[in-house]
Amino acid sequence: MVNKEYLKYLYLPSIFGTERTKEILTVNPTIIPQREEAREVKIYVFDYDAEHIEERELHSVQECSRFKKSDKISWINIDGLRKADVESVCTQFGIHQLLMEDILSVGQRPKMDEVEGIMFCLLNMLYFNEETKTVETEQISIALGSNFVISFQEDASRDVFDPLRHKLKMANSKVRQRSADYLCYSMLDMIVDQYFVVMENLGEQIELLEEEVIRRSNTRSLAGINVVRKELIVVKRNFAPVRDLINGFIRSESDLLDDRTTKYFKDVYDHIVQAYDLSENYRDMMISMQDLYINNVNLRMNEVMKVMAIVTCLLAPATVIGGIFGMNFEAIPLLHNRWGFFISVGLMLLIPLWMLVVFKRRGWF
Repeated sequence: MVNKEYLKYLYLPSIFGTERTKEILTVNPTIIPQREEAREVKIYVFDYDAEHIEERELHSVQECSRFKKSDKISWINIDGLRKADVESVCTQFGIHQLLMEDILSVGQRPKMDEVEGIMFCLLNMLYFNEETKTVETEQISIALGSNFVISFQEDASRDVFDPLRHKLKMANSKVRQRSADYLCYSMLDMIVDQYFVVMENLGEQIELLEEEVIRRSNTRSLAGINVVRKELIVVKRNFAPVRDLINGFIRSESDLLDDRTTKYFKDVYDHIVQAYDLSENYRDMMISMQDLYINNVNLRMNEVMKVMAIVTCLLAPATVIGGIFGMNFEAIPLLHNRWGFFISVGLMLLIPLWMLVVFKRRGWF
């Protein structure tokens, strides 16, 4: 009996990445997925105003409560999600139960809500994995209050907010001079800017793939087209809802948003629209590349068929002559002639040569 442990080595890896298809397209909002509890939770706080800033790491979520009534602006960033911790923070800052469920959700569609004095948005940060050549997502939830911003991240090892942290440490930066809504805008702006980094990497993959398809169209080229098209599905699935999310901030009449900040959200909206258009262009390029692949395959097939047709035509005179002299008649010309064999072979060679000259003059090959 074969040990099941070794069965996995009997299967050849699929160059078409069919396992990625299920990962991307299998979405059922009626089934509540179970989120794994984070092994480690890190809580970082930036408490600042125009003159002073305090940066510290908290050891428990209970310590966050004192920043709710702070006269400064507080950015609380929680890396790693545990249900008990999220519920505690949401209770302390008056974040509604429905929003808490969204924070703990998995595979949620990017969205923006305003519930009981809290502006909430959920979207994905995108990263391009250089090893697997795939687009990876990390869900982030942002809750905006009157003087605080709370962000919930899944992965503590990476984010795109390092430039924002550096700006907060500069006393003359706009983030330090403005209210909490500007901090929220800055976070959304950096997430959207990261989208362009992902698109640049996908653009490089498309460029290399186009070169390969033109030079040699084979099964691996088709597999590469299939892989990139799947990653573009991931990208488009995020870009379109984020566009609506930013538009929600622009149209909102909430007191949490300063009128001066609206123009900045419009700038982010322009960027996400541009990113969405770029994804559409890439999608059209992949469709055109697939058509190019099919045309190249058909062209090669036509070349093969043309060669085979020419060979068949060249062999036709020899077949006819051999068939005539192979008939069982008593009276056949040159049958008993000593030169009959050489004459027939000569005709079998001369006629195809003459046919080659005619084909060449007519440009058939």
